[in-house]
Amino acid sequence: MCGIVGYTGGQQAAPVLLSGLTRLEYRGYDSAGLAVRNGEADTVVVKAEGKLKNLSEKVDGGHALKGLCGIGHTRWATHGAANERNAHPHASADHNVIAVHNGIIENYVEIKEKLTHKGYEFSSDTDTEAVVNLIDYYYKKYKVGPIDAIAKTLVRVRGSYALAIMFKEYPGEIYVARKDSPMIIGTTGDETFVASDVPAILNYTRQVYYIGNLEMARLTPGHAEFYDLNGDIIEKPLTKIEWNAEAAEKQGYEHFMIKEIHEQPKAIEDTMKAYVKMGDDGLSTIDFSEAGLTKEILADVSQIHIVACGSASHVGYVAQYVIEDLARIPVRVEMASEFRYRKPILDPKGLVVVISQSGETADTLEGLREAKAQGIRTVAIVNVKGSSIAREADHVVYTYAGPEIAVATTKAYSCQLIASYLLAITCAETKGRLDAGQVSDLLMEMGTIPGKIQTILEDKERVQRFATGFAAMHDAFFIGRSIDYAICMEGSLKLKEVSYIHSEAYAAGELKHGTISLVEEGTLMIGVLTQSNVYEKTLSNMQEVKSRGGFLMGLTTAGNYTVEDTADVTFYVPKTDEHFAASLAVVPLQLLGYYSAVARGEDVDKPRNLAKSVTVE
Repeated sequence: MCGIVGYTGGQQAAPVLLSGLTRLEYRGYDSAGLAVRNGEADTVVVKAEGKLKNLSEKVDGGHALKGLCGIGHTRWATHGAANERNAHPHASADHNVIAVHNGIIENYVEIKEKLTHKGYEFSSDTDTEAVVNLIDYYYKKYKVGPIDAIAKTLVRVRGSYALAIMFKEYPGEIYVARKDSPMIIGTTGDETFVASDVPAILNYTRQVYYIGNLEMARLTPGHAEFYDLNGDIIEKPLTKIEWNAEAAEKQGYEHFMIKEIHEQPKAIEDTMKAYVKMGDDGLSTIDFSEAGLTKEILADVSQIHIVACGSASHVGYVAQYVIEDLARIPVRVEMASEFRYRKPILDPKGLVVVISQSGETADTLEGLREAKAQGIRTVAIVNVKGSSIAREADHVVYTYAGPEIAVATTKAYSCQLIASYLLAITCAETKGRLDAGQVSDLLMEMGTIPGKIQTILEDKERVQRFATGFAAMHDAFFIGRSIDYAICMEGSLKLKEVSYIHSEAYAAGELKHGTISLVEEGTLMIGVLTQSNVYEKTLSNMQEVKSRGGFLMGLTTAGNYTVEDTADVTFYVPKTDEHFAASLAVVPLQLLGYYSAVARGEDVDKPRNLAKSVTVE
């Protein structure tokens, strides 16, 4: 969940490391540190608690640390308090081995006890220090090279890790190892970079290697050599990152979140272009050949399990309604963190769809592996090519959102919705429930979504005024039915995760079964009403709230003007096919969360305690 950057080459390393870590701040962290090697001299380690600027000030923006090789880290605390003592990098007592680590070592207590008996002392509360000392132990005991020492360590470690390691006797070299936690390696000329995510190195190179699970690498200036656990060299293809560093910059926007909200029309268009083609008969069709997902495969699907976390799971709930209605295939949305632990019963003809922006979400990745272990066909909807989920799934439907930097997802969520609609329509066509003309009509309507989102964004100041007026609120509740309930879940999450206002979403019909007891004078209740078959019922639930003193905000489709008779304030989105309503209705709720956080003075892009890519369980 934290950030790793490493560099070896012809530049001073510390400024490069700080630059990379700055581009990884969105991942969430509570301390930071650097280790820089100046030729044959000892490696200097500097750490700081809190924001990266504290570390930068300690080292004068990196200029106070001389050396052409180094590793850096931003830590999100798991084992041990968030303080300088537990910050990375960690080193063996004699600084023979120095490393940074993402992930969790599950058997670190066992390792620590063993090494304590061997005379090792520990200066932190972290699981990482146990791994560092274990590498040092094997390196010295067996008098082997770094690769062999790391390999001996990894076969005795349980858990997840992305490790970047420096050895005293190997100046100018960085060694890396990976299992489950993301890591990429970039090269250009006589420079080599390692990072936990692409934005950290985009200013320097777009040519990267993706290191696989249980693989290691030796990095020297301009070169990367890869190994398996036997120490045998393995070949890796170079991959070109299609987006550039400018795409990961704010480009004049105050925050990444608002920039990415505005990028949704283009992201949706790019995702649709990848899969929607025009046939010779003038009808639009869906082409999943890039994913290897044929109509023959989908025609045999008996049930679908959607496995995801957070906002991706909210996409799953929308998809559940749409797939079941259009294709009449049973769909179950699974909380990824619970999926494998409840020992799921999966039909051999079923399909497991996993959804993740990063493709590295630990719980979702483990859900994918559970499905594959049971022999179930898997489809991944992901935004990052070469990610773990993309490599391990049977079929991959890529979204084309580009880099998403803000922790709170917006454009990646919207692209996942588009991918799920396309999957639903394809399933319905293969089941004989939609003909070619109906498919084309639905795709034509989907093609209007970007323009309709642009229309909503042009009226964003109205949402801003409303959010500013309610920024001091303590509680907010969202209610809706059917797809509207799924929209409410995402709207509620957006509000709470960036503004820290307590917020909950409820199926409107459940309101009277307990939740309405929380309503008092002035309580903000947001009702979402885009589904005509439950419109009057949700409106009735809103009236129940109003009669108890609640303040009502209505969010509905243009033309549903009777909402104004009940709601105190009403926001409208353009009409669309009701299956696609989430793509439009979510936008005012994204803006509500954003502007509420801004009005409260919160750090919108980096909300407290959260990380962009949750790579630990």
